[in-house]
Formats: sequence, C-alpha cells, structure tokens
Amino acid sequence: MKNLVLALGFICAPLGAVADVDTAMLRDVVDHHILPRYSTLAERADALADAAEQNCAPDAAALRDTYHSAFDAWIAVSHLRFGPSEVDNRAFALAFWPDSRGATPKTLAALIADADPVGTNPQAYADVSIAGRGFYALEFLFFDEQISTSGDATYRCDLVQTVTADIATQSHAILDGWTTGYADAVAAPSEGGPYRSTEEAAQELYKALNLGLEFTADTRIGRPMGSFDRPRPKRAEAWRSGRSLRNVEVALVSLQDLARRLAAGSDTVVASFDDRFDDALTVAGDLDDPVFAGTATPQSRLRVEVLQQSVAAIREVARDDLGPQLGVASGFNALDGD
Repeated sequence: MKNLVLALGFICAPLGAVADVDTAMLRDVVDHHILPRYSTLAERADALADAAEQNCAPDAAALRDTYHSAFDAWIAVSHLRFGPSEVDNRAFALAFWPDSRGATPKTLAALIADADPVGTNPQAYADVSIAGRGFYALEFLFFDEQISTSGDATYRCDLVQTVTADIATQSHAILDGWTTGYADAVAAPSEGGPYRSTEEAAQELYKALNLGLEFTADTRIGRPMGSFDRPRPKRAEAWRSGRSLRNVEVALVSLQDLARRLAAGSDTVVASFDDRFDDALTVAGDLDDPVFAGTATPQSRLRVEVLQQSVAAIREVARDDLGPQLGVASGFNALDGD
C-alpha cells in the first residue's frame, strides 16, 4: 500500500484534531485531497501529451508509461464528479466507461477510416463524441489489435497526439475551475455560491466518497463478475491495458484518504475506515488477477467476490458511522441527483 501511495505522487498532509469539524474539514479536503490530485492529473496529462509528440507509436515504452501514470492520476480523482469536472462533460470526455454499446471503437474506427481532419486538430476535437475521447479511447489506440493497426499510420499518429492533447486540455480546465473559485466555494460556503452551508458542502463530499465506493464495488468489480452462470471478464475496466485490478487499488487508496479527512472529527471512525480499507487493499494485493479473468472459474471468482465484499464493508462504515457524524441521512444514495 505504501508503494502505491508513493507511485500516485501525492503528499498527504497529516490529519490533526479539528476544532470546527465543518469549516476546518472542508478546507482540509479541498487543500490536501482535491487540489493536489487535480494538479497531479494536469501535470501527468502534460507529460502524456509531450510523450506522444516525441513518439506516437502505440508500443513506445515511454508513451505507455506516461499513459499509465496519467490514467492513475485520473482514477484518483474519478470520484469527484461535481463542480468543474461536470462543466462541458469534462469528466466523461476524460473517461467514457462503461461503454455497453461499443461506441468508443465505433467512433475511432470511423475517424480512422475517413481520415477525418478533426482527428488532427486538438481544438476542434472538443466537438467529437465523448466516446472518441479520453483515456479509454487512448487505450483502444494503444492496445486494441484492430484499432491500433487500422487505416493510415500517419493519421493514427496524429489522432494519438490529438487525443492526448485533448486530455491535457480537459485536465487543466478542471484544475483551473477549482483554483479560480470553486475551491473556496466548497471550503467556505455562502448564500451566493453553489453550497449555501457547510452542511451542503459536506454532503457533496460525502456523496463523492460513496459514489467512488459504489462504482468500485458494483462496476469496476461487479461488471466483469456478471452472474455465476454467465461471468463477463471482458467487461472489466481497461482490461486491454491490464489495468482492471490496478484501477481498483488506485481508487481505494485515494478514497481512503478522502474518508479519513471526512472522518477527522472522530478517531474511532478513522480507525474503522483504516481497518476496512486496509483489508480491501490486502485482498486486492493478494488477488494476482490483473484483469479479473478469474471471474470465469468458480474458485477464482470467489476471491473476486471477497474483494467486492471488502469494499461493501467500507461502504457500511460510511453509511453507519460517517453519515451520522456529518449529519447526512443514512438512506442517502450516492447516485441521486441534487
């Protein structure tokens, strides 16, 4: 776990006693959880775009390394689906998944077949369907046998450079939104802002934690599990690039940091979260199944089910202990609207 935290490139400030759990907690989450992670995403997205300019070959080691690094940074903020990430569908432009209808390969195949000029223009590419943008589109361009070899090689190179540039643009736009006002709107709510009270802001952050846990348990882990009679390992997230389990681990490390900060007013709740998160990360680390291929066999499937159950146990702490502490109703659904 320690190595994974270091690999994500975050420096987490220590959790101290909170005199006013509302205002001090909000500022702590913004300054030490949200802003550092979005800064990391923007920096790594820039490195990815630079690497694509240097060598756009799908199998280029440096390009793939920066792809994984930037993808890690996205997963670490993927639960923060509010505020600047919602503007212009930025979060979906970075991460369109699940893609149950196969829109991403269809969009990319059409662009490549037509050598569509939009694929060579990073500014115009913002008008392309979100299915053809972001990390999952890039995964097809790098790792899918058909997409990565179809059409004209020069055009595919231009398209890789365009997609990476668009990722960098969207990442910076989200960070800029936070640093030019939204951070203060969350940390210091006011009647004229998006959050009229500290309770509303805390509820948004609680919702983000629950959304991240729910998505990890039900979609990242649950989707490839399918049913016992019909497992669906090829529905795992980012299986082409071998990232399915890695995304779960990265998400859990980031969510643990958010959970601890939200619960900072109670050492008991922090300890409960730590126990559950550590259990889940231990199970994940012992799984040795990077793309959840084991869901197709009964014995290995059981180990994936244990991982899913361990994430469910974290959700119970959030519901039963953290929710009351923050004044959020126990029946609150992370996927409900405002």
